Amino acid sequence: MSTAPALASQFQVDPGSWFAWIVVGLVAGAVAARVVAGRGFGCIADIIVGIAGAIIGGFLLGSLFGASGTVHFWGSIVVAFLGAVVLLAALKLVSGGRL
Repeated sequence: MSTAPALASQFQVDPGSWFAWIVVGLVAGAVAARVVAGRGFGCIADIIVGIAGAIIGGFLLGSLFGASGTVHFWGSIVVAFLGAVVLLAALKLVSGGRL
């Protein structure tokens, strides 16, 4: 039996949350790209890196420190930045420094 319908019924999305994800992703991805690679990757790629970083950062903080709950806007940027740095550092390591 699939749990997707049950999860979908609990997930509520409003336009503000999508906009916040994009802003957090853009800021965190752009800053992380400049820290790790020395340059940004462009607006769309920075957003994708930042959003992926938010997912990775949230997972790592939950796994390593048992953190849970919400951290609001500025905390989200910090968590996304940390996750994006981990993501870009791993990609840089795998690609042999060509990032």
